Amino acid sequence: MGSVKRRRGASSLVLLCALATVTAPGLAAGTAYAAPASPAAPLPEPGSKSLEQVRKDIEELYRQAGTATDAYNLAEAETKAQSEKIVEIANLVVAGKERITTLKNRAGAAARAQYRSGGLPPGAQLALSEDPNQFLDGADRLRQGEKATSDLLSELDRTQTDLQRYAEEAGQRWKTLEENRVKQETSKKQIEEKIKAAEELESKLEAEEKARLIQLEQEAQYRAQTAWLSSGAMKDVNGKATDAGKRAVQFATAQMGKPYRWGAVGPDSYDCSGLTSQAWRAAGRGIPRTSQEQLRLLPKVELKDMRPGDLIIYFDDASHVGMYVGDGAMVHAPRPGRNITLAGAGSMPIKAVVRPDA
Repeated sequence: MGSVKRRRGASSLVLLCALATVTAPGLAAGTAYAAPASPAAPLPEPGSKSLEQVRKDIEELYRQAGTATDAYNLAEAETKAQSEKIVEIANLVVAGKERITTLKNRAGAAARAQYRSGGLPPGAQLALSEDPNQFLDGADRLRQGEKATSDLLSELDRTQTDLQRYAEEAGQRWKTLEENRVKQETSKKQIEEKIKAAEELESKLEAEEKARLIQLEQEAQYRAQTAWLSSGAMKDVNGKATDAGKRAVQFATAQMGKPYRWGAVGPDSYDCSGLTSQAWRAAGRGIPRTSQEQLRLLPKVELKDMRPGDLIIYFDDASHVGMYVGDGAMVHAPRPGRNITLAGAGSMPIKAVVRPDA
C-alpha cells in the first residue's frame, strides 16, 4: 500500500511539474510554455559542432526513427490481419472439403440405389410400369429426383469453385504476409540504426552538456509554443470533451512518467501512437494503430474546434501524435530516452487535428 502511495505521489509531482512548464507565470492556464532558466554561462561546444546543432541532429534522428516506427507498426498490424484471414480461409477450406465429402456420399448412395433397382434408369422403369397410378406417382418422384440430382451437382460444382477461390486468396494472403514481414525487418533495421546513431551522439556529451541538452530541448519547445500562441491559434479554442474524450484523456495522463519504447502499446511503456490508440481503446473506441493511419482514417477537425481527447498529428510525414488535454497542452510519448509527459500543443509543427469520436 505504501508503494502505491509513493507512486501516486510521484505521478502527482510529475503532473504538477509538467503543468508548471506548460503555463507561463502571470498568464492564463495553458497560454504559453514557461521559458526554462538560462545557465550562467554557455558550455563549451562538443567536438566541432555546437550543442544546439547536436540537439537538432539528435532530434532529427529520433524523428526519422519515429517515421520508421510508424511503418513498422503498420506492417505489424497488417501482418496480424493477414494471419487472421489465412486462419479464416483455412477453416473455410476444411468446411468445404467436408461438404464435398458429404455431397459425394449422397451421389454414391443414389448410384447404389440405381444398381439395386437393376441398373435401369428411373425413366425406363417408369415407362415399363403397367399401373397408371404407379406411373403418375413415379413421374412426380422422377421429377423430384432429377431436380435433387441437378441441385446436388450444382452444389458440388459451387463448393469446388469456392475451394479454388480460397486457395487463390490464401496464396495472395501469404504473399502479402511475406511482403509485410520484409517491411517490418527493413523498418526495424532503420529504427535501430537511427536510435543507435542518436544515442552515440548523446553518449559523447559530458554530464553538464547532457543537462544543457535537455534545457535546449525545453527552450526550443517554449519558443515554438510561444510563437504558436502569439499567432492567435488558441483564440477560439474552447471545445468541451465528450464523456469518451474524458476517459481517453484520463487514461493518457495516467501513463505520465512511463518510458517511450518504439512499438510498445503498454502497459509499462508506449510509443506515441501506442499511447493514443490505447487511450481511446480504454475509452471504448478502437482507432488505427499508427499516427499516419490515424491521420488518414479519422475525421479531421479545424483547430478552432479542437477539444480534449482529439489527436494532434505532427510533422509533414505525420510521424508523431499527441492527445490534446485542454488549456493549450497535450500529452504524448516524445521519443526514446524520454518519458510520457505534458507539452505545449504547439511545441511541434502541427499537420492536422483528428477526432476519434466524431
